[in-house]
Amino acid sequence: MTNTAANKAAPPPGIYVPVPTFFASKLSPVYNNALRPPLDLETQLAHSLHLAKAGIKGLVLLGSTGEAVHLTRTERSELISAVKNGLADNGFEEYPLIAGTASNSIDETVGMLIEAKESGAGWGMVLVPSYFAAFVTQQGIIDWYTTVADMSPIPIMIYYYPGVSNNVMVTPETITTLAEHPNIVGAKLSHGNISHHTIVAQHPTVKQTGFATFTGLGQQLLPVLAVGCPGAIDGLAAFFPKSVVYIFNLVEEGKWGKAREVQSFVSSAEELIVKFGTAGIKEAVSRILGFGDNDGCRAPLHGGFPEGDKEWEKWSTIMSPLVKLEASL
Repeated sequence: MTNTAANKAAPPPGIYVPVPTFFASKLSPVYNNALRPPLDLETQLAHSLHLAKAGIKGLVLLGSTGEAVHLTRTERSELISAVKNGLADNGFEEYPLIAGTASNSIDETVGMLIEAKESGAGWGMVLVPSYFAAFVTQQGIIDWYTTVADMSPIPIMIYYYPGVSNNVMVTPETITTLAEHPNIVGAKLSHGNISHHTIVAQHPTVKQTGFATFTGLGQQLLPVLAVGCPGAIDGLAAFFPKSVVYIFNLVEEGKWGKAREVQSFVSSAEELIVKFGTAGIKEAVSRILGFGDNDGCRAPLHGGFPEGDKEWEKWSTIMSPLVKLEASL
């Protein structure tokens, strides 16, 4: 690998949303299968526009929240194109779009990245290969990402989320080594280890090359900003976008006291995502913003809370400060 100057085409600092993929309502005439409902691209675009207008810096399409592993290659391309073209038609011509991949095959991953570029994505967010987690080495991970990056037509980001990648380990040293590659421009770290965020964000290679280290957990936003990370790719921002952006802006303005107060509200609300994951995000997006069905996942996921409205009442109390804040911003 050859080092590069501090001019990497990394996604700009800010708050990004890993958007859920919306599927057709049960009331839709195209709805035909409770386990595999078709895409709802109209709602997908409406939600994307809501986020863009709320100050979200960019979108991650087809990540874990987007149920990428439940979509066909054709559906993936259709979704990216619909969002890209719809945003452009509404005045967001150069809006940052990051497309996720989740394959263990180098060739399939590169194929998805090629299709993502053709459909309008500017970056790829590439999940760590994890099928052989018990046997994979750090050098194996380095070799895999290096080959993908060499072949990718768009810059890529390392997506490290132990919860969906068989708990495979990726060390900070592996990430900083990969940061030397000119086509590996950042990482999304979806784990709770602030120390690892700090090691990566403050590493000389990372600071020299412009490699961008985002947290995937909004409950860590304030701490990671304090150690030099450029922002978050956060699920709560899918339904409270202004509030999460507000923390980022407060830090930019040096208003740490107010940022801590808002972070406490955000961290409490993030527990819904910790408990329910993608289904919880879709439930909240539906109930708070009115986009999509609150049970609209593909199998084997099931949307909706087990206790329905009773469960939501518990979370409504926790989220009430953010509901008020969002309305005021």
